[in-house]
Amino acid sequence: MKRSCSVSIPKNIEVKIKNNEIIIDGPIGSLSKKFHDSIDFKIKENEIFFSSNHKKSDLKKQIGTIRSLIRSMIFGVQFGFFKNLKIVGVGYRVSLEERFLSLSLGFSNTIRYKVPNSISVFCPNQNEISLKGVDKQLVGQVAAEIRSFRKPELYKGKGIRYENEIVKLKESKKK
Repeated sequence: MKRSCSVSIPKNIEVKIKNNEIIIDGPIGSLSKKFHDSIDFKIKENEIFFSSNHKKSDLKKQIGTIRSLIRSMIFGVQFGFFKNLKIVGVGYRVSLEERFLSLSLGFSNTIRYKVPNSISVFCPNQNEISLKGVDKQLVGQVAAEIRSFRKPELYKGKGIRYENEIVKLKESKKK
């Protein structure tokens, strides 16, 4: 049984397929991704059709994942992805110097983090970081790496957290 699926292409997006590599160009940028050889891609009337042509392959089960990846790529080149981080703590601050974030997080030295070129970084104030990019995975990875420098502490809540993250604080020991 051949399982297939499709994704619609908006008018301002251009899609090219070469040797099972999908290249998607949009108003914000472009993305490309190489898929397994047992996946067939076709473009017809503003839709990408894809299916698995391998009998024993587990790729038939991954058609939904492939569809989600392609939809995320289209959304990314059309609108972009955002992640916002908040820095909570007395004396904790961030500043942006060219492509480096300088993070003062209560350690003896400041942490200098080089931001990848495809990610845009804004620091509206010294306690917030905004990340923007076309690749959903890369934006999330950069946000996770920055957060890993000082995860939220469980007793006072100090550290770096995502914008809408709720940190459940523990009660301190009583004598």
